[in-house]
Amino acid sequence: MIGAGKASAAMAQAVESYYGNGLEGLVVTRDGYACPTQSIEVIEAAHPVPDHRSVRAADRILSLASSATQNDLVLCLWSGGASALMVAPVAGLSFDEKQRINSELLASGATIAEINSVRKHLSAVKGGRLGLACGSAQVVSLIVSDVVGDDPSVIASGPTVADPTTCADALAVLRRYQIPISAEVDKSLNQGLWESPKALGGDVRNTIVARPRDCFRAAANFAAAENLAFLDLGDHFDGLVDNVAADHAARIRDVLDGRCSIKPPCVIVSGGEAVVRVTGRGCGGPNTEFCLALAQQLQGASRVYALACDSDGTDGKGSHAGAFIGPDTLVKARQLGLDAAISRANNDTATYFEAMGDLIVTGPTYTNVNDFRAMLII
Repeated sequence: MIGAGKASAAMAQAVESYYGNGLEGLVVTRDGYACPTQSIEVIEAAHPVPDHRSVRAADRILSLASSATQNDLVLCLWSGGASALMVAPVAGLSFDEKQRINSELLASGATIAEINSVRKHLSAVKGGRLGLACGSAQVVSLIVSDVVGDDPSVIASGPTVADPTTCADALAVLRRYQIPISAEVDKSLNQGLWESPKALGGDVRNTIVARPRDCFRAAANFAAAENLAFLDLGDHFDGLVDNVAADHAARIRDVLDGRCSIKPPCVIVSGGEAVVRVTGRGCGGPNTEFCLALAQQLQGASRVYALACDSDGTDGKGSHAGAFIGPDTLVKARQLGLDAAISRANNDTATYFEAMGDLIVTGPTYTNVNDFRAMLII
């Protein structure tokens, strides 16, 4: 049994409770996300920027996969975060350059699908390569989705999924977001030398076992129990934070002005992964950025309360999951001497909400089904 991701340790626990004894293997999870297990080893590494523990984890996982025979079942547990936690630079690429490219892509405003298309072509383990390493063994991957569209080739950078993207796609992403690369990387991608496998062959099955829509179903059940009308906007929001906030503010105004099929009291939910272009050095993430952008859009609209959180418990840079806003958010902030524009320019939105006591801190949740937003209109 092998695996990687923020949910992988909790998934390993579940596997042990089902199978009992007779298991061996290794999963790597984010620092602080380990769970006690009996026979499956759990190790931790850095996220979202990989460290040398991520490289050692990938080496060990590749070794386990390569040792499998046709009589073995290789059970893989993948969830969001695996791309940073399990890192094996392709031959000819240094870890330092791969780490830098990863960091700059994360700050660029690129979507996770774009980022992972690059990761897959700079890796000896992603983009189906781990599946190939398992040889003739039976491979079953159980996957928790944290990406828009639940594409298995994007989740965790698809270690056991044939990759539809190409070296040309990866190079286009790097050029689009003006990420500097060495001459060796440029040549290898331009000539297709690091192309990912387009077919795996053998007995490889990939099954998504949890996804963002499961979160929405739970929210709908809660709303029904509280006699709240419910509107699900979907989990497809992956654009820039300002655009996502403007869209959601427009939906809220439709409800307030009676132009929507649902009436207050009601709750609107959405998911996905809004992105931020990081230019400052503050503490924050897409969810706190979304909350402040939404507050600016609403300008103190009465009867509207909202929260946005990363379901894994960590939103960008910091130990928070997200934040909460109400009609008085901007007024409270000004009374404390906080400036929303300055906070956003420095990407310091977590500090902004922490000063008001409106930062949401959950600690590790041991799962990851992407971002969750809820807007309550009373």
